Amino acid sequence: MQPDSLGRTGHRSYPHPGRPWTWRQTWCDLLFAHWPVPSSLVKPLIPAELQVDEYEGTSWIGIVPFRMENVAFRPLPPIPGLSAFPELNVRLYVTHRGRPGVWFLSLDAGNMVAVWAARRFFHLPYFRAEMQLQREGESVAYRSRRLGGSTLPRFEARYTPIGPMYEATVGSLEHWLTERYCLYTMDDRGGLHRGEIHHQPWPLQPAEAELQVNQMCDEHLDIPGSDSALFHFAHRLDVVGWSLEPEGL
Repeated sequence: MQPDSLGRTGHRSYPHPGRPWTWRQTWCDLLFAHWPVPSSLVKPLIPAELQVDEYEGTSWIGIVPFRMENVAFRPLPPIPGLSAFPELNVRLYVTHRGRPGVWFLSLDAGNMVAVWAARRFFHLPYFRAEMQLQREGESVAYRSRRLGGSTLPRFEARYTPIGPMYEATVGSLEHWLTERYCLYTMDDRGGLHRGEIHHQPWPLQPAEAELQVNQMCDEHLDIPGSDSALFHFAHRLDVVGWSLEPEGL
């Protein structure tokens, strides 16, 4: 189904790469949990080459739990046992040369091969975690514990869509937070790279969430509790992506 993602492109702020995509994924049962953060606190967490992106004078940090499915590199089919697993991202919002994107502080995944491949080929800060995602009616129960030590971050939440599906309006905060089509990363030599993706507009739903344990930002900055968060849910989104490209400075 992922090639159909390219059938609609007018919602992008810039064209997708003209070359063939190289990988595909499906993102399922996803929660966007966002908190406003002063840009002064975000700037030390990103490379000097990037600029902090702001919406109406402030930046944001996002925690995004979901489940990967149909993970495969072109032209291979999904491999049973390797193509579906939970993932949990912590992300900031940045720009470079006017192109809005995402900078990941961490990515936890419940698949050892995926962690190795993402670190090796995409230079992303992936970590192996023990993770569980369970559907309970309309709700999702999510648990994650990073492996490697007793003091490593944990995350436990229950979230539920509470309204109809919609596409975010251009210019809205929801659009600014979610409709981003590239990530930035640094290789081991300090070179900045850009990774492009494409998908249809997010099928968002308003959501409510109870974050029972949330240690994902503790090593980076303090954030308020769930009462101060903005929540959105998405049931499913098919995605295609391209290999990293060096980003000229």
